[in-house]
Amino acid sequence: MTEVSMLVNGRTVSGAVEGRTLLVQFLRETLGLTGTHVGCDTSQCGACTVHMDGRSVKSCSILAVQAEGSEIRTIEGLAEGNALHPVQAAFKEHHGLQCGFCTPGMIMAATDMIRRHPEGLDEATVRAELEGNICRCTGYHNIVKAILAAAETMGDGEAQAA
Repeated sequence: MTEVSMLVNGRTVSGAVEGRTLLVQFLRETLGLTGTHVGCDTSQCGACTVHMDGRSVKSCSILAVQAEGSEIRTIEGLAEGNALHPVQAAFKEHHGLQCGFCTPGMIMAATDMIRRHPEGLDEATVRAELEGNICRCTGYHNIVKAILAAAETMGDGEAQAA
């Protein structure tokens, strides 16, 4: 067993893990953060997407020991208190979820996508960047609509803050 320590959702956490323990297992089983879902175990579906050091990663493809000393943000750490993050609010407003299984990974991928495209997003870019995230319920239309709305909202907020 190896002791790992990292910052998860703003809180320093640690735990003993086997060398083969995946980050998603550490988050769910050791820390009880079950918002990060395991969908495929092959890094194909994106349900396990979290932010590691500010970038979206599929936590089923990273060992917990590889995350040693990293800053991890999960879906549970996205909202500010009771106020939803703008991407979460847009998914709610634009019906960007159905069964909800893919939603945490979609939202985490979307927040990173918006961060990486401060100039704005278009539908083609959003659809291309979502290729690593699978939704079996919605057909993506409302997910894309929600991400575009959130990007616009977040861009407006940044412009007003400047």
